[in-house]
Amino acid sequence: MRKIGVIGLGHVGATIAYTLVTKGIADELVLIDSNAEKAVAEEYDLRDTISRLDTFTKIIPQKYSALQDADVIITAFGNISSIKMDGDRFGELNYNAKVVSEVAQKIKNSGFNGVLINISNPCDVITTLLQRQIGLSKKQVLGTGTFLDTARMQRAVGQAIHEDPKNISGYVLGEHGESQFTAWSTVEIKGHPIAEVASARGLDLDELDQRARRGGWLVFSGKHYTCYAIATCAIKLTLAVLSDAHLACPTSVYLENYAHYIGYPSVIGRQGVIEVNKINLTVEEQAKLDNSAKVISEKLGTLK
Repeated sequence: MRKIGVIGLGHVGATIAYTLVTKGIADELVLIDSNAEKAVAEEYDLRDTISRLDTFTKIIPQKYSALQDADVIITAFGNISSIKMDGDRFGELNYNAKVVSEVAQKIKNSGFNGVLINISNPCDVITTLLQRQIGLSKKQVLGTGTFLDTARMQRAVGQAIHEDPKNISGYVLGEHGESQFTAWSTVEIKGHPIAEVASARGLDLDELDQRARRGGWLVFSGKHYTCYAIATCAIKLTLAVLSDAHLACPTSVYLENYAHYIGYPSVIGRQGVIEVNKINLTVEEQAKLDNSAKVISEKLGTLK
């Protein structure tokens, strides 16, 4: 019995719920939103969908107690109206930090002991707060983090060289925000180092890094929200937990040397973060990671 909870039914949460139902991933789906009317609307839209699917999903609305035996909770709450077109995901910080206090206590009271995947922004800060306040182990809590930004890097590089982005490997690390960076030393195209390809093709890696960083704002400027790519990231991580896939990917994970969550390579399975995949970075890349961690730490400090 695969049971999943989604807390926050905005554009992202609703897209996740729709995908979980239409792909038959969840046998039971708990839907929760602070707006009761929105929760009911999403519930019945999904119930009407089930009649035309080959699978059935039991939908449980607005019931935190039902999360007790859930395998995964996905948190996607937020206040998108607080985000400005300046590239700063910290626009939601104060609002979401207050929501954490309420949501975390309710999750804790439910007795939930599965894996929590956070999407809510600023992702690394909110993931840190959720883990602290719910009291789950650091392995049981993770954020989507730079999993999405890495996909945007793959898209940017793929477009530049007319290559399927799935053939591009490597990591974007650090904050899911403006201090993120592409660790080019980790990036390969069908097994060839990006430096080799860049030299042959005349690629500007700094420009490609910028395209990856600004990818979300390109979407946001036209739609005033993003949903498909981040929902896909959350679904892939959820499947990795449900199937104990030991998926190697960058997520927002807890690093002891920083004492908070940050985008870094990890391995995801049934218990959550199976391991933090330590990698060798260049001196310049390590400095960028340290700087990004400092940005996250400073924002956490403003909440104390």
